[in-house]
Amino acid sequence: MLNWVDPFSIFCLLDNNLYTDGHHTLECVLAAGSKRQLITTPGNFLQDLQQFMDEKPSWLFGHLGYDLKNEISPLGSSHPDYIQFPDLFFFEPEIMIRLNKNELIIDAGNPEEVFSSLNNTTVDIPPAPHHEINIHNRISKEEYLSIIQQLQQHILRGDFYEINFCQEFFAEHTKINPVEVYRKLSAASPNPFSALYKMNDKYLICASPERFLKKEGNHILSQPIKGTGKRVLNNTNDDERNKSQLYYSIKDRSENVMVVDLVRNDLSRICREGSVAVDELYGIYPFPQVYQMISTISGELQKNISFTEIIRATFPMGSMTGAPKRNVMKMIEQYEKTKRGIFSGALGYITPSGDFDFNVVIRSIMYNASSAYLSFQAGSGITFYSNPESEWEECLLKAEAIKRVLMSY
Repeated sequence: MLNWVDPFSIFCLLDNNLYTDGHHTLECVLAAGSKRQLITTPGNFLQDLQQFMDEKPSWLFGHLGYDLKNEISPLGSSHPDYIQFPDLFFFEPEIMIRLNKNELIIDAGNPEEVFSSLNNTTVDIPPAPHHEINIHNRISKEEYLSIIQQLQQHILRGDFYEINFCQEFFAEHTKINPVEVYRKLSAASPNPFSALYKMNDKYLICASPERFLKKEGNHILSQPIKGTGKRVLNNTNDDERNKSQLYYSIKDRSENVMVVDLVRNDLSRICREGSVAVDELYGIYPFPQVYQMISTISGELQKNISFTEIIRATFPMGSMTGAPKRNVMKMIEQYEKTKRGIFSGALGYITPSGDFDFNVVIRSIMYNASSAYLSFQAGSGITFYSNPESEWEECLLKAEAIKRVLMSY
């Protein structure tokens, strides 16, 4: 299927890798080609998206970039953007293929033709890479440690409580086969919000474990991640010890509960009074390289709340900003070195009835094929109790699967 879709200029594959947390509606869906797409300008993104949705209810796939924040709040961004995804893009697919354990559903003008084309697609083994991918840090370790200490001084002064600080890893003059890299990343790190997304010459190769927001009927839920522990797969005792240490970690619980409170506050702006609840607090979930602390917050939406009103109330997600949200977004701009772009934004789908499901774009490779520039970012939540050296190691741990895939490519 990946080889079949590769020639399309626009496509979006979303795959939950058979995770069964009780909240997934679609196991695997591929949207290919574009019947129509939203092309608009900064300042009008959300207004134009709502009009695009209202004029013709249909399946839509696309993304919300992190700097959409500048339309929602009086904020700005001046850092360089080397990948250049727009802050918002959605398209109605020409072909949609849905997969689950028992069936394959093709929505297209001629499903039989699509099915035949899929069956006749050959799976080519890509040639070995012609050059080594040289990955660089945008921020040195010494500078990173200094920045964390400066952020902790801001916390001490009461400027904010917690901040998500990210750093970029990048490679220039690099040619990759995004489909093959996605295959390798999915094999090394299968996660419930994985995706391969192409927008002309720009690619997102995503192995995200985190959901931003899901709406089903009047019910809405968010599942922020705050808290990471290393897996020790060759030693059960050490693995269980790390899991237990994460669960009882004062620092990680502090991060997690602050984000939970932020999400509760965001949802209370669009949900019926008294309906917002914490369904699970400090849940510890296993993933291939790490344990994650995940909490689930849900609520019942007020009547006649639109998609863009929901996004204005909740975006960007608290797990990728911190608290209070507007203050930390200003600090993020001050201390980070690169625009986040699609990273720490959201990718997902909207149904014809207005339901939707979006991930948080983390653990992801961004690639611009025209400029041959490859990038991935990693971050962590910084509190007053953070150990700067440990935060550096956490970033490296989160980037480990991506680096290993690129080094073996």
